[in-house]
Amino acid sequence: MEEKILTGKKHGMPVLLAFLLLYALAIAGAVCGGIMLDRGENPVLFVISLVVLLTAWIILPGLKVLKPQEALVLTLFGKYIGTLKGDGFYYVNPFCTSVNPAAKTKLSQSGDVVNSTSVMAIAGQMAAGQIAGTDVEMGKKISMKIMTLNNSRQKINDCLGNPIEIGIAVTWRIVDTAKAVFNVDNYKEFLSLQCDSALRNIVRIYPYDVAPNVDTTGDGVADEGSLRGSSEVVASRIRDEIQERVLEAGIEIVEARITYLAYAPEIAVVMLQRQQASAIIDARKMIVDGAVGMVEMALERLNEKHIVELDEERKAAMVSNLLVVLCGNHDAQPIVNSGSLY
Repeated sequence: MEEKILTGKKHGMPVLLAFLLLYALAIAGAVCGGIMLDRGENPVLFVISLVVLLTAWIILPGLKVLKPQEALVLTLFGKYIGTLKGDGFYYVNPFCTSVNPAAKTKLSQSGDVVNSTSVMAIAGQMAAGQIAGTDVEMGKKISMKIMTLNNSRQKINDCLGNPIEIGIAVTWRIVDTAKAVFNVDNYKEFLSLQCDSALRNIVRIYPYDVAPNVDTTGDGVADEGSLRGSSEVVASRIRDEIQERVLEAGIEIVEARITYLAYAPEIAVVMLQRQQASAIIDARKMIVDGAVGMVEMALERLNEKHIVELDEERKAAMVSNLLVVLCGNHDAQPIVNSGSLY
């Protein structure tokens, strides 16, 4: 399905003025014809004016008003005839109907949030009918603006099998109205489903945290890619995956971002303990490395200054005592020996 842009249709104002003038003339003709009919004269003027008053309203459905970044997909007796794009006051065949299968679909995204005030306003417009040819169903107009879809959180297993919860926000817009309307049944639901599928395909390639011997790029070489540490790369791959899937629906994916990332509740506590244990081990390793260096420095300084001569047994005792003092969790409380060293 190829999109056809209708041009040269911005005749809404002249047609509306002509319609008002025609109605005014028809009313005047009906009054004059009624007077002539009372006098017994020819009723042709009255009949013609009455026919015009009863049938001229057919012109009104052909008047279309579009705001900036709006479009109308038009069909005539089931056949696609073209799309109106751009702001303006248009006039088309009054028997044309606008098509938007996603008009009543409400997702968690910009443009679909309807509050009570807007609902009452739309209800009032529907009760009043059509004004200057605008559609009774305001949703028939297709928005060409950039929109953001807040996809619901999903529970997915990463490449190590750990269940995680992840949510994304997808920024998108329609670039081909004909494909969006006719190639898929409902382009909003189609986009949401493809976002879910693409998210699962990409997330299961990565671990939550950096893990050894994991290849996330597919080149056969282990790397340090992870969902938490490589969020930009993951978001870019998710965007490309979604774009490939929605190309036939005439949708362009502008950006995809991770909005929520956490371990699933059933393993969150265990993983937190694991992270704490890892942090404690790293801290202890640093403390031990520093203590060994300080002990080595102390022994070297004692030998250089010839302060005291220690045999191997006394050196071992000194090293043990210094390591206990430097690596302990609490302040040392030494016992001072005031007697002989031996």
